[in-house]
Amino acid sequence: MDRDFLATLVIDYFVAFGVIIGGTVIGGIGAYLIGKPPLSIMHDLSSSLKIWALVAAIGGTFDAISSLERGIFEGTHIDIFKTITMIFVALCGAHTGSLLVQWFTQEGIK
Repeated sequence: MDRDFLATLVIDYFVAFGVIIGGTVIGGIGAYLIGKPPLSIMHDLSSSLKIWALVAAIGGTFDAISSLERGIFEGTHIDIFKTITMIFVALCGAHTGSLLVQWFTQEGIK
């Protein structure tokens, strides 16, 4: 793997992580301002923001789909590997952010 691709993976991870953390914190502030329980809202937001964190991290779904299509129809298997790796790393970042919010709010722990 080249350095540019590894740098892209690191950025994808932290963008997805940041979308989850930032979205839940700002959403918690909004919940507080309207009189709803902020920690409960933060927990709910961390689950529902995962797909948006993934989309934000990979830069939109059209690029990923066209890269997968190029890999399948033109036979460039490295494009398929890179796209799937980017999606996996972004999902890991979103899941890490969600686990951190669950740990902070103590909502999902039994």
